[in-house]
Amino acid sequence: MPGAVLWITGLSGAGKTSLARCTLALLRQRTANVVMLDGDLVRELLGGDVDHSPQGRLKNAYRMSRLCASLAAQGIHVVCATMSLFPEIWAWNRAHITRYFEVYVRVPFATLNARDARGLYSRARAGQASNVVGVDLTFTEPPEPHLVVDNDPPASELDALAQLIIDRSRCLDTPTATGDRT
Repeated sequence: MPGAVLWITGLSGAGKTSLARCTLALLRQRTANVVMLDGDLVRELLGGDVDHSPQGRLKNAYRMSRLCASLAAQGIHVVCATMSLFPEIWAWNRAHITRYFEVYVRVPFATLNARDARGLYSRARAGQASNVVGVDLTFTEPPEPHLVVDNDPPASELDALAQLIIDRSRCLDTPTATGDRT
């Protein structure tokens, strides 16, 4: 049986990595065949050969998608935290990953600017960083996520949100007789 891919996307600072870690922890209480992938970590692990330009981001996004598809095909559940800016990536995932569940962590850009935990947005506004989504790169919201999590103010109950993702995705369900998953 293929594993599920829980694709958690949103802008920098939205809380996708925190939510992914919590989802991973809850899943690991019930199954050992689960891993977490993070966009920045995969970029680094695969040689750091792609930058944050639109072309580099797209290349990394396809790497993430193909890696998730490969792991899921081997029966491994994948919790993936990635910005994933491109409609073609979401379409590719839906076409190539049998058990795909997309979660959009939505936070208004004004709130992200105010939080700016890593100083990314302020550096971009000051001209000290480029290719920052929301500042000098356009962000397109996912048009049809399976679940939208509004994280403004930041969710205090990550466990409850993680459980909601697990329940809604049905990632731990066994296949039905027809193979229909969602």
